[in-house]
Amino acid sequence: MKVLLTTIAAAAVLLAGSAYAADGQALAQKSGCLACHSVDKKVLGPAYKDVAAKYKGDKGAEAKLIAKVKAGGSGVWGPMPMPANSPQVKDEDIKTIVQWVLSL
Repeated sequence: MKVLLTTIAAAAVLLAGSAYAADGQALAQKSGCLACHSVDKKVLGPAYKDVAAKYKGDKGAEAKLIAKVKAGGSGVWGPMPMPANSPQVKDEDIKTIVQWVLSL
């Protein structure tokens, strides 16, 4: 019984992660994020996999990145500024995109 519950829980996490990844990537595309970023190579901004690697294990990363995406900024990844993405991108969409990026 314990093995069955563990298997069901693991499957639920995997399924949720797959839908979540698709939502995050779709929102990044729709919001224009992929004009300056890509998953695995630097464009104008850093590759999302590099962002995920930099913040791996940082418990405050999600909140930091949400604030950075909303307000914009520069200096962390070089001199190219990232424009503010609020209010044109909804807060819940920014959160989903950031969670997707951190999951890479």
